[in-house]
Amino acid sequence: MTATKRSAGYVVIEQVFGSLAGKQGSFTLQHFGTMARGKHKLVLELIPDSGAGELTGLTGTTAITIKDGQHFYGFDYLFTQ
Repeated sequence: MTATKRSAGYVVIEQVFGSLAGKQGSFTLQHFGTMARGKHKLVLELIPDSGAGELTGLTGTTAITIKDGQHFYGFDYLFTQ
């Protein structure tokens, strides 16, 4: 948070466990966000080579959409191996 109302920044590393396209494993996402007087900028990236288990070789792009205060994740992906 900053001294200016509704201005802030954050960084998050998130490890995701589960299944994707019928494959079990994990991968890691990195979030980076800023807010300038309420105007949002969000970046969410799949960390390269972070796929493990059956998700090894996972690549892709991600996006966060905020609607009515709720966060929705989009994920376009493919397996390189």
